[in-house]
Parts: sequence; structure tokens; C-alpha cells
Amino acid sequence: MATRKPAFKLVKRPATVRHGKTLRGEPARKELDRIEVASRDEIAALQLERLRWSVDHAYRNVARYRQKFDAVGAHPDDLKSFEDLARFPFTAKDDLRETFPFGMFAVPREQVLRIHASSGTTGKPTVVGYTQKDLKTWSELVARSIRAGGGRKGDIVQVTYGYGLFTGGLGAHYGAERLGCTVVPMSGGQTDKQIQMIQDLEPAVIMCTPSYLLVIADECQKLGIDARGLSLRVGIHGAEPWTEAMRQEIEDRFAMDAVDIYGLSEVMGPGVASECVETKDGLTLWEDHFYPEIIDPDTGRVLPDGVRGELVLTSLTKEALPVIRYRTRDLTALLPGTARSMRRLARVTGRSDDMLIIRGVNVFPSQVEEFILKIGLYSPHYLLEVRRDGRLDELTVIVEPKDEAVSADAARQGAEILAHDIRTFIGVTAGVRVEPPDTIARSAGKARRVMDLRGR
Repeated sequence: MATRKPAFKLVKRPATVRHGKTLRGEPARKELDRIEVASRDEIAALQLERLRWSVDHAYRNVARYRQKFDAVGAHPDDLKSFEDLARFPFTAKDDLRETFPFGMFAVPREQVLRIHASSGTTGKPTVVGYTQKDLKTWSELVARSIRAGGGRKGDIVQVTYGYGLFTGGLGAHYGAERLGCTVVPMSGGQTDKQIQMIQDLEPAVIMCTPSYLLVIADECQKLGIDARGLSLRVGIHGAEPWTEAMRQEIEDRFAMDAVDIYGLSEVMGPGVASECVETKDGLTLWEDHFYPEIIDPDTGRVLPDGVRGELVLTSLTKEALPVIRYRTRDLTALLPGTARSMRRLARVTGRSDDMLIIRGVNVFPSQVEEFILKIGLYSPHYLLEVRRDGRLDELTVIVEPKDEAVSADAARQGAEILAHDIRTFIGVTAGVRVEPPDTIARSAGKARRVMDLRGR
């Protein structure tokens, strides 16, 4: 499908200084992608054109979509406006699992150049595929995301996301190369070596989960290395929910900007949305390639902008694996654009299916994390342990002091404050257990925050 090229004035931004580290100048093209600063009318016109193509592409080439659409009496020809999309059924992980491995592909398997898959921790893995055009689009959107986050052509980028079937490592890698950066493909783990590479190669950008960057910070402290004196200027973090408190800790400990990046394998991978470093006020969704809806996770009703609910995404340009009204399970809200014309996603606070229900109360790990970090005594590494005592659920929050300087009395007093805050502001009674420093397991990938033992 041909892309419309709206006319408007390009935006050029001067270099700035943050945390004592200078952002490099503009990339060689010296402009944002045209669509990033288009008018809302221009963005909407392009979206609707691409939306109608994508729904038709899915219907004509994927038996699962054809069956689902026909079952509710929805046909691509019925799609005349954005409001008409609500007539079409949702897509969920189960659709990909039940058609495993290639049943959701909309092109012959021979046209698929790469396959990624989820970890499969909750069932069969979800297999996703990319045509040559899909890979080009993905790389361009990750490049756009890195640039929005503060990366520049010529920067050295250390990629600490895992490589392999997980989309994080290769997605970040090819996006950084597309921007014109020098990539250090470290992958996850080997924390000492990660630090050594940062010292030796002096990357300006690091891409990893926020929890793992704090593992690196902890290790720097143990080795007597001043993390604030390292070359890192920008951290681009995704793959797990994180809080403003964690952002502040990262920025304080490294003297750099920490920005959010969002994506999921079924929709593309990292680069579906990204924060802009000049505002850091939510994830700019790249609406020229994805159409967002926010729904009530219980009823499926579409909610207005500004109201928090579950994010649903429809791909607009994907060839191999189009997704129509895919339920991401991520809880967020749609907000007006600021640094770009495209709408923003509010920080993802959790997932509708990762939510803990403790004695009838909805609890998200990110809520508890806010209170842990607010106290200032504990590390950002924690675990929520849920057990069942008879008929009642019991929640224990396991924390550890951030260093040996925190006294036992202070740690106990902090535990009392934490238990009080959880009871007062979340509405559930929780025990707090303080373990010695470095007791809680670290992760080079997504941090494990919940241990649900109720079914054991």
C-alpha cells in the first residue's frame, strides 16, 4: 500500500545537556519521520486507509480470522470508520496457540524470513513471523524509538536484552543499526562483563530491562565503580512494567536519562511505542503502523481517551502476521500527543491477567513497588509471595536492604511502614519479610516479581 506523504514543516531539535552529559546532534537526515509531526487529520486518514487494508488482508488470507468474522457477521467491506472496528471480534493469545505453529500467517510460509516465539511459560508458545517488508518496518520503528529516546547516529549502543526467540535482542539490534549506531550485542547476563564492556567501549546508550540495569548498578557499587561517571547517556528500558520511582533511581545512579519502550511479540516486538526524551511523559504510540483501542477488560466495551483500561492493538502494515483487535492485557490509557503528534500511552501499570486478587482486592506488583522504593531503605529487587492459609489468601512482601549500611532496626521500622502503606492505600493486609542484602534472585531478563503458591 502506498504511503501518503502529508506536507508540513519539519522539526529540528538542537542538542541539549542532561545530567552533565551532552546529547549528540541530529542524525544525518536532520529531521523526524514526516508522519511523526503530521496533523491529527493526516494521521487519521492514513490510519483508516491502512486499517481497511489490514482487516481485508487478514480476512482473505487467514482462515481463523475468516471464521471469527463470519461468526459475528462482520465483513471487511463493513469497515467505513474507526467506530466500525468494534463490530469485529478480539484476537487473543489462544488464537495463536490453537493454530500453532503457522495457522495465523497471512502469507505462504516460504515468504516468512524470520520466526520469533514467546517463552511458552503459560502454554504453547506463540509463533510470530516476519516478511522482508515486516523486518524493514520493524527496524525502522525501533530506530525511530531509539532516536525519540535520545540515541543518535554514530552512538555506541549496548544491547543487553536476550537474543534468540525473544524479540527484544534482535529487535533492538537491527533498530540500532538502522539508525546508524554501532551495536555491542552483549545479550543478557554476565554482569561483570557488561560493566567491563561499558568501561572499555564507552557506549552512550544501553537497552535492557530496568530491573537488570539496577543489577548492573548494584554490581558497580560492589566493585567500587562510580556508575555516574560511566559513559551511559541514555537507557532504553522495556519488557516489564516499571515505575517513576525506579526511573528516578536509575537516573540518579547513572546520571543519565531513562526512557520507556513498549512492544510485544504478537504485535511486532519492541518499538510499538516509545517515550520521547524531551518530555518523558508516556509512550508515543507509532500510530501510522498500529491502531489502538482501550477497552473495559471485563465487558470489552471501548473506553474514551484518558480512561484507563486494557490496550487493544490492530496492526496496520504487517504482512506475515496481521493482528486484528489483539488483547494485549496491558493496562494503560490513551493520552494526547505532546513531543509528537501521535497519541501517548500512559505508563503500563500491570496486566489484567497478571493481576493478583488477594481476598477480593486487586493487587499489581507495580503498586507495591512504588511503596517499597518510597521508603528509601530497600533495593528495587522484591518478591510477592502468595499462599493460602485454609480458605484465606496470605500475601508476603519479601524485600532486602539496599546495602549493608541499613541497620536491622531501620529495616524493621521500614517493614512496618511498608505494611501500613499497603494496607492503607491498596486495601490488603500483607506481611513484610526482610531478607539480607543480595538474597533475592536477580534476573538478566524480565524480573520475577510474583511467587503464587496457592495452587501447590
